[in-house]
Amino acid sequence: MTRAISHSTVSWQTGTGTAAGDLNLIAEEPLAIRVQGIPYGVIMRTPGDEIAHAAGFCLGEGLVDDPDDIAAVGGCDGTEANVVTVTLRESRREKVAPLLDRRGFVSQTSCGICGREVIDDILRFVSPLTDQVRIRPQDALACADRLSGFQPLRRRTRASHAAALFDGDLAVISAAEDVGRHNALDKAVGKAFLDRRLPDVRLLVLSSRISYELVQKAARARIPVVLAVSRPTSLAVEVAEALRLTLACLAKDSDLYVFTCPERLA
Repeated sequence: MTRAISHSTVSWQTGTGTAAGDLNLIAEEPLAIRVQGIPYGVIMRTPGDEIAHAAGFCLGEGLVDDPDDIAAVGGCDGTEANVVTVTLRESRREKVAPLLDRRGFVSQTSCGICGREVIDDILRFVSPLTDQVRIRPQDALACADRLSGFQPLRRRTRASHAAALFDGDLAVISAAEDVGRHNALDKAVGKAFLDRRLPDVRLLVLSSRISYELVQKAARARIPVVLAVSRPTSLAVEVAEALRLTLACLAKDSDLYVFTCPERLA
């Protein structure tokens, strides 16, 4: 927790004048992820859960499908490091060689391409979901109400996002928070992935809006239902429809907006 929190001296206006003091700020540092000893990407994130973060990131990128695809993963300076190296098994390296060369990489910050091309690229390496899970809307809302309980950083800084994964009985499997919403999801997924609990996940709850990248990551993790505090983007809805993933967000008066595959929220 100490690395995730920093402090800053600030001044603020009060009814009687100006006051000064220390304020908690969420930390933001780079995490370099190396695959086969070669730099793959640098992510700005909140320190913590580096190994899980790297594993979840690699799953989302399509570099791994199973924990056994990873021969070794570790930080260069122990568990708390700004560099994590992932070593893939030889059979997996051969299978994802185009991704390692970045020839098949689907950039999350691409420009100059249209939504249809994004969807077509994603469908090349993410298959549509077929899970027939059923979750009562009121139970999904109850899971959303629990999200704040997994956000100690937010309570201190008011500046973090969170992701929580629930099983079919709506028991929490893993949760994480980070300054970035993508990072929070990668960390939560990485924890479940390394614990071999990812196949048990049925519901993902997010504190943020839903972008198409988050839908892509959820689909790679084979999570059938995604519920967020804020609304999805139009492209997120299109991607979710193509991947047969249920997408919902909170509405007024304890209701839900369900954008795709509503049968799972019966």
